[in-house]
Amino acid sequence: SPTGDSWGIFTFLCAALCNLPALPALNCSEELGAGQSIQQTYDLTRYLEHQLRTLAGTYLNYLGPPFNEPDFNPPRLARAERVPSATVDLDLWRGLTDNARLAANYRAYSRLLCYLRVLDGQVGTAELRHRLAHFCASLQGLVLSIGGVMSSLGYPLPAGPAGPPAPPGAHAAPNDFLKKMDDFWLLKELQTWLWRSAKDFNRLKKKVPPAVVTLRLEARGF
Repeated sequence: SPTGDSWGIFTFLCAALCNLPALPALNCSEELGAGQSIQQTYDLTRYLEHQLRTLAGTYLNYLGPPFNEPDFNPPRLARAERVPSATVDLDLWRGLTDNARLAANYRAYSRLLCYLRVLDGQVGTAELRHRLAHFCASLQGLVLSIGGVMSSLGYPLPAGPAGPPAPPGAHAAPNDFLKKMDDFWLLKELQTWLWRSAKDFNRLKKKVPPAVVTLRLEARGF
């Protein structure tokens, strides 16, 4: 009868489903995780850009003239070469693989963070120390976030910043002006790195396809 046939089909389907292996419902979790991680890293980079504008203005005023003058643009001294530079030919930078750019960002921010922590211990006002500490915490979050993006894309994390900064005092500036110049270039390079990183992550998130959950069913026994 029709009722009996329907019941038989229903019973057959139930038996088949019971014998299916566990469904890999999160087959595309890696893609989904990568997309979310890239978006969060992009958002954090933009937030740090905004945060640095406020911090830099306060810190340059703390340094005083000529460092807080809008048209002050000194040449980069040999001393400043210890700070990772974002001044790389744009076409050359874009020609790198995603892995190479992510690794360069990871190493640069790890190193810049070390310098900022040294800076935090040297400023003379409580308000500026508080702002620097808050920025350092956010920058540490960016380093971890970049590491998360690399892991989600299957890239190995870099071994660490190449040539970690020397301990405080090891390469102290011979005078107060050069010490302020070091601080000026640190903030300037941070600004350029964050600007370029925001563009990098904006392009990268467009390359990661939207997550599509794919179910692969392996029929066993029929």
